[in-house]
Amino acid sequence: MAKKAAKKEWFEEEQFWLNYGPIMFDNQHWAEAHGVAEKCIEIAGLQKGARMLDAGCGPGRISVELAMQGMDVTGVDIMQPFLDAAKETAADEKVPLTLINHDMRTFKSKTKFDAAINVYTSFGYCDTVAEDMKIIKSIAASLKKGGTFILEANSRETAVQYYTDGEWFERAGKTVLTQFSVVGAWEGLRSKWILISPDGKRMTHEFVQRLYSAADLRDLLLKNDFSSAHVYGGFNLTPYDHTAKTMVIVAKK
Repeated sequence: MAKKAAKKEWFEEEQFWLNYGPIMFDNQHWAEAHGVAEKCIEIAGLQKGARMLDAGCGPGRISVELAMQGMDVTGVDIMQPFLDAAKETAADEKVPLTLINHDMRTFKSKTKFDAAINVYTSFGYCDTVAEDMKIIKSIAASLKKGGTFILEANSRETAVQYYTDGEWFERAGKTVLTQFSVVGAWEGLRSKWILISPDGKRMTHEFVQRLYSAADLRDLLLKNDFSSAHVYGGFNLTPYDHTAKTMVIVAKK
């Protein structure tokens, strides 16, 4: 009997990213990329030529900026169309960029990196904590001893602080409706996105992001091959307090 194919998780579905990528990676987020890349280099204390891993690089928003600032960058993503877009952008900017089509849960690299990043709240979407930790272990294994990992994630605290039932806005030529709901005792946040084209056609997609508290995720990093981990309220390394709008963890191998 043939082995039944494993069910794909939502982030492995190419059509989702083709439809929703232009909404998630809008002009504002592209404009922010230079500053984020600059801060990541500063936080990790890197010199030109340092090797950096962009884990879950998407369309190369940060990868290209890192390369433009003199880093030797490898971007890894599960979606080939995003990597194709990153390659095109890197060519337009005339910077070298190594791009690898792979799932970060099983990614292995012979190259050891000086630093790795996983930014724009792209962590916490696997079905289980164990699967999330596969990503963390893979990143840790890819770093040199003393290497830096910078993780930006949507934490439980910030999700509670800024929770809204939903919103609507116009972006990429479509009307976007979002609806949010809490999963369990704030274990996760369910997001429902509805895209409405000018002709009235609708596309709907729903997914859940696991919510870790800052302390829990910090401790999980320490249990999964990192020697230190510190929590901040942003890339400026401000305190992670009631004013923090995001969570940034800086960990050392």
